[in-house]
Amino acid sequence: MTGKFFRYEDGIMPSILLLSYIFISYLVGIVLITNPSFVFNLVGLLLLIISLVLSAYVIHEAAHGTIFYSDGANHRCGVAMGWLNGSCYASFIDLRRKHMRHHRDRADVITFDYKAFLRAGPSWLCNVVLFLEWAYIPAVEFIMRGYVMILPFIDSTRGADRKRIISVLALRLLFFTGLAWVSLKALVLYIVAYLIFITVLRFVDCYQHTYDAIAILAEGCVPENKIRDRAYEQNNTYSNLVSVRYPFLNMLLLNFPYHNAHHEKPGVPWYRLPSLHLELYGDVSENIIPMSRLLSGFHKYRVKRILSDDYGKVTSGLQKADGFYGAVGVSFLTAV
Repeated sequence: MTGKFFRYEDGIMPSILLLSYIFISYLVGIVLITNPSFVFNLVGLLLLIISLVLSAYVIHEAAHGTIFYSDGANHRCGVAMGWLNGSCYASFIDLRRKHMRHHRDRADVITFDYKAFLRAGPSWLCNVVLFLEWAYIPAVEFIMRGYVMILPFIDSTRGADRKRIISVLALRLLFFTGLAWVSLKALVLYIVAYLIFITVLRFVDCYQHTYDAIAILAEGCVPENKIRDRAYEQNNTYSNLVSVRYPFLNMLLLNFPYHNAHHEKPGVPWYRLPSLHLELYGDVSENIIPMSRLLSGFHKYRVKRILSDDYGKVTSGLQKADGFYGAVGVSFLTAV
């Protein structure tokens, strides 16, 4: 019976440990950031960041159905993780639908074109966003999340989502009000943890593809201006590993950086990706870009990439990512 509850027999223990760790570290993290001790606060901050990051990648696993046997169980898991990390304003069904389009269309398909929005809007708004991004505050990510929240109120076809958005907002405001009542410092630390969480996710997302970012309606078609076959998919996908030498460090991101392997076989669960990557590509693939070689570009192009018409280029050699600006606003946690 247990084997049928989880998708894979060898995933029972990894899944139980992972989900238990996420919930326990989140709860302990909340308790520790309310503690008067600065040391406990730092530990709590770290636990919160890790639990938020892992919960996001569990949503990704649930979207691919790699944790539980039934779609319903994966759906409930995704919803629970969304409540934990704040992506619950978008329904899990919408999150999954958008992510599956990313795989099916081999493109970064978005409904809301934030670049067009900033270019068409008042110059002061664009300047504020660029300043915040320069200051390492992920303004674009919050614009995307804000659009998810207001979309049901400006699109009559999504009117059914209005009550859910209001309910989610009310409950989360109640949570943060309670946290502030217990400790204003704890609320500030939670905000810091959340900003770091968003930055970690966008850093990972930034360097995994040189796809086209295509703004189309929810049910629109991707332009047939190029052959987007499996060769195109692999050639424009990159494995931005936390560490090549110490593979276990990629577990900090639930092995999501093994992105070529994931795109080659999307149904393979997170704990098998390192061995699949080794089987498919070894350690010398041209599509491996260690994160250590991406940090300087993440800093250097943090403003340029916001309005860039493309993601830049990846060449070859040790400096192959020097002209790789990266993607913005393509998080699988926003369903637009």
